[in-house]
Amino acid sequence: MGGYLVTLAITVGIYIILALGLNIIVGYAGQISLGHAAFWAIGAYASAILSVKFGLPVWAAGVLAVLITTGVGIVLGMPSLRVRDDFLAITTMGINFIVQAVFLYVPFFGGALGIGNIPFPRWAGGYMSNFGYMVMVYIIVVALILVSRWFKASWVGLFSAAMREDELASTTVGIDPRRFKLFAFALGSAYAGVAGVLYAHFMGFISSGDFGFPVSITILSMVVVGGMDTISGPILGAAMLVLLPEFFRPIQNYRMLLYGGLLVFMMRYQPQGLLGEGGILRRIFVWEK
Repeated sequence: MGGYLVTLAITVGIYIILALGLNIIVGYAGQISLGHAAFWAIGAYASAILSVKFGLPVWAAGVLAVLITTGVGIVLGMPSLRVRDDFLAITTMGINFIVQAVFLYVPFFGGALGIGNIPFPRWAGGYMSNFGYMVMVYIIVVALILVSRWFKASWVGLFSAAMREDELASTTVGIDPRRFKLFAFALGSAYAGVAGVLYAHFMGFISSGDFGFPVSITILSMVVVGGMDTISGPILGAAMLVLLPEFFRPIQNYRMLLYGGLLVFMMRYQPQGLLGEGGILRRIFVWEK
């Protein structure tokens, strides 16, 4: 594989992780989130700072960064316990802008200059090749797919689904929505933290502009287009929305307009996504009675 294809494959893998994490929050738990890029940023900055400024090995910095992102996800997920629907969407949107502003204006985080010289992982006494990095990314993707399958099939996933369908009714049968909302935010944030670690150490340089609000909309588009409450849906959506701009580079400046139009189209004609319940691709490739 050429360097371009390897880089493209790594990018697709990172976005698959992001989409799978957001799907846990939006698809499984039914919580609206318009700020998932904030947790991606926290994971990336945490790993970069730990490895660049504190000299930790890449692997140790990555693990600690995921733990930090999960903890922050729990703290920032607490507003979801008090607000719903549109108010939750506005709250998560505000989280994205606040986190981006902190990384942009606080000198400790590099400010507008960002953070550079982020080390590339080492393996067997030397630096890992890009192809080896790609293999590692997809091993992690497979592992996180298995975690998503476990979540959906477990009693935690069943209770989250009940809460998603009718929070009031689920409360009356003894389900505590607060526990499952926080668990979903924590797990989804952990996925974003993993993606942030992989992104930071692959790129070698990050800045706050990499994690703006439009990126959160892009990740949400991947989940919605592919199909919420599925595993294959976010994977398909991530692959589509990363690869399609490569085929339409002449209109790359209109990418957000296309994403917005695609979201409107999907909500009008395919509200469950291409691979969701009743989705067109699901009807074509999966026999249903």
